[in-house]
Amino acid sequence: MRIRGFEFSMRELAGSMGDFGTLFPLAVGYIVYCGLNPAGFLVMMGLTNIVTGIVYRLPMPLEPMKALAVMAIAQRWPPSLIYASAFGSGLIWLLLGVTGLIDRVSVLTPRSVTRGIQVALGLLLGIEGLKAVSTSWVLAACALAIVALLRNNRCAPASVVLMVMGLVLVFTPLSALVGNATLDPAKALPSFTPLPLTTFSPGEVWKAMVLAGFAQVPLTLTNAVIAASALISRYFPDRPVPERRLAINMGIMNVVVPFFGGMPMCHGAGGLAGQYYFGARTGGTNIIEGTLEICMGLFFATTIHSVLGAFPQAIIGAMMLAVGFELARFALELRGREVGVACATVVASVALNMAAGYGVGLAVHYLFQRPSRKAAGHVRTGSDV
Repeated sequence: MRIRGFEFSMRELAGSMGDFGTLFPLAVGYIVYCGLNPAGFLVMMGLTNIVTGIVYRLPMPLEPMKALAVMAIAQRWPPSLIYASAFGSGLIWLLLGVTGLIDRVSVLTPRSVTRGIQVALGLLLGIEGLKAVSTSWVLAACALAIVALLRNNRCAPASVVLMVMGLVLVFTPLSALVGNATLDPAKALPSFTPLPLTTFSPGEVWKAMVLAGFAQVPLTLTNAVIAASALISRYFPDRPVPERRLAINMGIMNVVVPFFGGMPMCHGAGGLAGQYYFGARTGGTNIIEGTLEICMGLFFATTIHSVLGAFPQAIIGAMMLAVGFELARFALELRGREVGVACATVVASVALNMAAGYGVGLAVHYLFQRPSRKAAGHVRTGSDV
């Protein structure tokens, strides 16, 4: 069904599940280890998805800010500190977007560095995917076969089939085949949970930014702004979304959602690649995903952490491997010196982090540029004489 450019179909439903590989592990950590309220977490993500889908009319994934999420989960931050980190991050992105500073940064970033970041994301997803599939190689092989056979199937898209298969394994004795405990379906009956109102202090905002928020900025810049904008232009050349607009959008959503239990969120090239790979083509994907998240948050918040924790990791890992390959293939379009710059970006990103990869890639790019500029300058001087 199409309504004014929005498509609501099995393909868009499949696309809405395509970024679960990047969202799933951190969502589980936030809820299970940090005690984040599932109702606020899911409802605010759902509302943001719906608004984003309506505004852009494109698939526009929402993901946890990874550095913040990893630090929060590893140190088991209290929920108020997580909400404070979202608010602080939102203020930074509003500042970068409104002042136009983000445009200056993006102009200085060459294609080779952007592609290197995308390839690095693909490799990192692939590494995490391999860890997940190692929990059950047989199930992972079946999942990858389903991806290969049904990825473009409009009636039974791969990601929908995989999600249904995973839920069957969660709630039936078949879960024993992959080493999972079976959950009692009676424990997943719906019960209404109201949306929470959450607070935090100015001191917590500063503490969260010092602990991980400021380190998150360059990572979000590379993945959620520069690489995401480039990937949107690649997938939807007639509907580009400039970096400045993405920055302002992330700023607005992050200064609002923490007051209602939302986590620090950003867009992401990995999530977009996953959605597109599994079929997303319109903003209908975001509306479908958002509706599902709101329903889960309001009616299944009390049991969602058990379901998420029991979902077969091999299935998620297989999806991550497929998306990782989708991102890594962009390296094929690079030529000449671009390959060297991209390789330097990838190595530093994987060995250290995305921010380091971005810095190393820029340094190598401009070092390559210096000899050619000197040569060009020498030729021009000679001709003038």
